[in-house]
Parts: sequence; structure tokens; C-alpha cells
Amino acid sequence: MAYRRLHAEAIDFTALRRELELPDGFPPAAQAQAEAAAAEVKLPDADHTELPFVTIDPPGSRDLDQAVCLFRRDGGYRVHYAIADVASYVAPDSPLEAETWRRGQTVYLPDGKVPLHPQVLSEGAVSLLPGVDRAAVVWTIDVSADGDTVGVRLERARVRSRAKLAYEGVQADVDKGVLAEPIALLPELGRLLTARGLERGAINLPMPEQEIEPHGAGWQLRLRAPLPAEEWNAQISLLTGRAAADIMLAGRIGLLRTMPAPDPEAVARLRIAAKGLGVDWPADLTVGQVLAGLDPARPKDAAFVDEAAELLRGAGYTPFAGQVPEQPEHSAVAAAYAHVTAPLRRLADRYVTEVCLALHDGREVPAWAAAALPELPAVMSGTDRVSSAAERGAIDLVEATILAGRVGETFPATVLDTNHGKPGGTVALTEPAVRARCDGQLTAGDQITVRLTQADPTKRLVRFTLA
Repeated sequence: MAYRRLHAEAIDFTALRRELELPDGFPPAAQAQAEAAAAEVKLPDADHTELPFVTIDPPGSRDLDQAVCLFRRDGGYRVHYAIADVASYVAPDSPLEAETWRRGQTVYLPDGKVPLHPQVLSEGAVSLLPGVDRAAVVWTIDVSADGDTVGVRLERARVRSRAKLAYEGVQADVDKGVLAEPIALLPELGRLLTARGLERGAINLPMPEQEIEPHGAGWQLRLRAPLPAEEWNAQISLLTGRAAADIMLAGRIGLLRTMPAPDPEAVARLRIAAKGLGVDWPADLTVGQVLAGLDPARPKDAAFVDEAAELLRGAGYTPFAGQVPEQPEHSAVAAAYAHVTAPLRRLADRYVTEVCLALHDGREVPAWAAAALPELPAVMSGTDRVSSAAERGAIDLVEATILAGRVGETFPATVLDTNHGKPGGTVALTEPAVRARCDGQLTAGDQITVRLTQADPTKRLVRFTLA
């Protein structure tokens, strides 16, 4: 049976915003402070505008946190990574700082984001937009030919991005062999850092993501596999986050992003699942190395990736002062790691940056930054839940709206997971890109036909049964 491309006409996300208590606009005092800070441009004395930085982001983004340029050095690499200097525009103990603590992070919805900072800063004076001088914290990281970090420097400096690039365009240039000079080394270095991470035991889930995109006056769902260029760019961020963690651990004060190692029983269950799905798992390969060799377009590989997601549980923030945490690592990174590269969109990064700057310079950590560290985990965990609920709620609403009126119809689907011996599980439709619960006796990795039994936009609920 042929399926037409399904889409939903205009959807009102107001109820979801209200349910999650998302703020609408900034308090007058916070907005006024942001506008005043934007008008009083604060550029550092150090000048790195000679460096040919570029940003790489989704096409419509204007809240640009990071800019990068890469060079060869002694057989290895020199990474220059400029991070928007948000702290220079948000004064401690101010109405604007208080409002950013209330928000915690930028929340994204199809009809517009709820930003951490007022637009005049996040998409204006602080954003690393091309062709204008901006204040930044510049990380200079030297990497050996083997992928080891051999030197780290950071400082406040003025920078000027040369271009705003998008992932799709970067990938197209890579494929054509014409990648711009400032990031010509990105594929080479990105692959090297990925390989070193896998050797350490890092885990990356290569599962395509459900995305909501505009379609005429409404919305449609698509399943989008991450591009290699996105992974390479992420490796530069991870490299910087690991450098930040090392600085803070050496200084015995900071805030780490941590995740416990997978439970051995969970890994054993995954090995059993691999056999059932026909996924080859040699004894000398880590989970991450097995995942890196899979193709999620294959139903059984997709089911294995979904099962592997169960290993990545318990992520959180770990503050410390005076004593290093007993468990400082993030198991998916397979190293100590810190969030430091997205201060326009994530509250914690602003404070971690200040800690790193002070420790690097041999100064005492500012009291306002040190005092924030033990308070940040609760704020970030709470806003992580809100952000996840917003993303999942929006997808659920679009799924239910797209399928409303089609109850009783059948669709081809892949079984992603089951209820471990009990009937039911999760299935992924081929078209539209819907993931939902399904009743019936299911086997992970099977390609089946399912019948739609419920599609309720009010409850944001979709349910299938085995046909």
C-alpha cells in the first residue's frame, strides 16, 4: 500500500507551553538590563580577530555560542574554539541573572524557542554572528597526531567570525572536497577524536532523530540521521569539555557533567539482545565500537541501538570544592567532562567558564561563581526535565494530529523494543516518522504491520496494535 506524505495543518502549542509553565517574555527589569548591556559593548583588550573563525549550526540559528578554526601543528593540530562571553554581559546578583536561573536553559518548540537570555543578547550583542567583533572566551587546545591533548590555554579576547555555516552545507563541501580552509581539518580531526573516544569506551547512539519541520501553514515529521559533520563538530565541543574538566579537577573546584558506568547486568542483557538480533559483537569490542559499525536504517540494528540507550542512565551535574569527586567521569564520554561550550543556551556553562578562567590564570575563583556551583545541579536537572518534556510533548502532539481521523488504518512498522516477555512494546512507522506504543506479542527488530487504534491530539496519545 502506498502512503501519501502526511502533515498536520496549523497546531497551537499554547496548551503545552502553559502546561510546562514556560515564561512569556522577560520581566521589565531583566529586559532593561539586557538592553543596557547590549548598548555598552564590552570587548576585551586581547585581540584575536586575525583568526578565521567560523560557526557551524542549524540553518536558522542566531544564538551562536561557538566558533572554530583549525590548524596543523608539529604533526598534530591546534584548535581555536571561541565561546560567547556571556558573563561579561550578565552581572551577578542582578535581575537578569535571577531570570536566567529561573529559566535554566533555552527550551525549543516548533513555533519558537523560550530563550535563556533576552534576544537582544542571545541573538544580538553576545552571539558570534559573522562580520562583527564579539567578546569571547578563546580556548586554544593543542592535540597530538595520536589525538592526545598536549596543551590548553584560555583567555578573554575579541574575535570576528568570518562565516555562519550550516551542517548540511559543511557536509556537502566535505563530499565535494572543497571544505573552507578554517575547518578543512575538521573531518580528519573529528574522525581521530571519535576513534580515540571509542578506544576509551565512549558511547554514541547513532539513532535518527524525529524532527518537526514547517510544511506550508502547518507541520510535518521527518526522521533525520545525524550527518558526519555534526559528529565531527561535536567532537570539538567534547574536546573542550574534557579540557575544562581537567582544569577544574587539578584546581579541586568546579562542576562536572557526570554519568555512572553502565550496570554490568545491563551490558550482559545487551549482549543477549545482540545475539537475538543477529548483531555481531566480538569479545574485544566495546559497546560504543559495536554501535559505530551499525546502520540504524536496518530494522535489527535500530532495535539494538534502542536497547543500548538503556545503558545511558543517571546523567547529572557533580559540584565539588576542595575534594575531587569519587566518580568524576561521564560514561558516554569515557572521561571527565564538563558543560562549558553553550553559555547562551545553558546556565551552567557561564559559571564553569569563570571557574576555568580563574584556575588557568592562577586567580581565586570569583565568589559569585563558586557560590553558584552547589546550587546549579538542581536547577539544571529541573530544566532538563522541562526541555525534554517540551520536545517530547511537541512530537506527541504532531504525531497525534497527523494521524487523527485514520484510526483503523494499517501501517508498516519496525519493532524497536519490547516489554521483556510481556505483550507490547515500541514501534517506529516508516511513514510518517512516528514512534509509539503498540499492543501485541512483539519481537524486537521485526518488520510488522500495525493497526492504529488511538490518535488523540487532546491527550497527545497515539497507540497501535499488531495487525
